[in-house]
Amino acid sequence: MLKYINYFYLLTNVNFYVYYIIYSRVEIIMIFNETKTHEITVDVVILTLKNNALHVLLVKRTNEPFKDKWAIPGGYVRLSENLDQAALRVLKERTNVDNIYLEQLYTFGDPLRHPNARVITCAYFALVRAEDLKIVTTPELAWHKVSDLPPLAFDHKEIIEYSLKRTRERLELCPVAYQLLNEKFTLTEMQKAYELIMCKKLDKRNFRKKALSTDGLIELNEYTKSSSKRPARLYTFERIQLNSKRAHFISNKKEKK
Repeated sequence: MLKYINYFYLLTNVNFYVYYIIYSRVEIIMIFNETKTHEITVDVVILTLKNNALHVLLVKRTNEPFKDKWAIPGGYVRLSENLDQAALRVLKERTNVDNIYLEQLYTFGDPLRHPNARVITCAYFALVRAEDLKIVTTPELAWHKVSDLPPLAFDHKEIIEYSLKRTRERLELCPVAYQLLNEKFTLTEMQKAYELIMCKKLDKRNFRKKALSTDGLIELNEYTKSSSKRPARLYTFERIQLNSKRAHFISNKKEKK
């Protein structure tokens, strides 16, 4: 009959060895080990509309590898966190924004994606309104046009490109572009957001017809205030239904009853 199982931990910079020694009443029956061969991180592609262009938030690395290269904000997953919690923490630390659209994107695990270690990252993308941003840009933290990205660390260019592909796919199912607009917007502004994400011009008449039939779109009895143009009606979204367990609208605003 097996007695108590003893275990010992040996910690190194990269590998984490766990030795289990199973004793019987007379002799050691079995010795084997488990080797931790990888680390888990989250990276969050944070997108917003600024100056009539789609931008992504990047941080400049201060350490090797890829020192002085721009990268997507991210970090290691803490022992007390699940993946969503880690992504939300990164978002909060970088943007201090609570009103966001967040979706789990993909897991990137190429063995060569990190030059010094085996690092698997779970990527997310977030859509944030420019009016909600509380970011003070610095030489190490800045917005960059997705159409004109600097050289990036690791495989972050691939991750950003994949996030744009997923955002375009989501537009076919759910008007997530709303999360890039002001809380009150015109249909022209909504169309412009779609065009910036899709990278193509859309027919105005067809877009308005489709937009006005979107569930959750609320027509307001308010108009833009402009002395040079004809006032345009304002709209907002009351609620957007998501059909994916990987996607979340996160807000501290209290829902109206």
